[in-house]
Amino acid sequence: MPYEFNESDLDISRRQLELFLDEYEKIPFRVLNFLTSYINYGGRVTDDKDLRTIDVILKDYFCSPAMEEGYAFSSSGVYHTIEADEDAPRKSYMDYMDSLPINADPEVFGMHANANITCDQNETFDTFDTLMSLQPRSAAAGGKSRDEIVMEAATDIFDRLPLPFDVEQIQMVYPVKYEESMNTVLVQECIRYNKIVQVMRKSLIDLRKALKGLVVMSGELDAVGTSMAAQRVPTMWEDQAYPSLKPLAPWTEELLRRLKFVQDWVEGGIPASFWISGFYFPQAFLTGTLQNFARAQQMPIDTLSFDYNIVSTSVSDISEKPKDGCFIYGLFLEGARFDVDSGVLADSAPKVLYTELPVMHLLPI
Repeated sequence: MPYEFNESDLDISRRQLELFLDEYEKIPFRVLNFLTSYINYGGRVTDDKDLRTIDVILKDYFCSPAMEEGYAFSSSGVYHTIEADEDAPRKSYMDYMDSLPINADPEVFGMHANANITCDQNETFDTFDTLMSLQPRSAAAGGKSRDEIVMEAATDIFDRLPLPFDVEQIQMVYPVKYEESMNTVLVQECIRYNKIVQVMRKSLIDLRKALKGLVVMSGELDAVGTSMAAQRVPTMWEDQAYPSLKPLAPWTEELLRRLKFVQDWVEGGIPASFWISGFYFPQAFLTGTLQNFARAQQMPIDTLSFDYNIVSTSVSDISEKPKDGCFIYGLFLEGARFDVDSGVLADSAPKVLYTELPVMHLLPI
């Protein structure tokens, strides 16, 4: 959550800036940058990446070119330094500030232009959520009622939802082995996914009965129906599921794809590459990968870490797993993209909010 500056913070910064400008023969830009980013405001930031971001952004302001007229603080040049009128310096600055756009562009904060799209989308989704919550439960002339909409959604999800995994049978095919930790990872994934599948199947059966009047509509079932009518994931399901911000329809599609990923693993054996986004608990998978290498090399696992190598081969062309480590896919970048030609991270393409990373080889080292 962004920190909100108040008058006392600004007064402290002003007095510190005045002190350094008066005491030093040359302006100590590095000192001022460090003092502001790491001490004044950085002391309230707990994430090291956010702290580094503040420091990088302020480098555009605490630098010697900022003392020259026409120095641009952003790529568009809208925000720049000016030469104040000696007769009316205050009016010069006020006139310039009045000419600035009312809504600042993301570039002022060191962000990509795509940040505007994300902001607008979030506001739109919040507005639609509010409108959906205000919809009447009774049907308009010729339209479907709320109960009919919920019944159709519940029936559609229930018909596509597979039965829980047979954990005992899977444990017989994939027993606990010293040299293969992936067997344990698979069984644990099946147990975790079974919890959400069982809760969904039971609640959907009871909800459809309640809509038909066969059982009493409890508060929990009503909450499930209300969430489904508003295209939100019911809280009852979220409590047993993995973290996700998706609305109901794409959330359901992703869950079915996750279950198919696990089922394909059960039927076809350990895959050559892993869809890491399909794991309920990916931390166990990463630990299992390190554990396989540690046991094979007779090394303590706490001395190992991963080296991340981008692979040019597509997922469909990978038929064998690597000797050490594993191939993964399904990671996405927000605010950046991976340039395959140069092999480095680059700025996002305009109007492209998310980009998928190529296949990555996690190599224990």
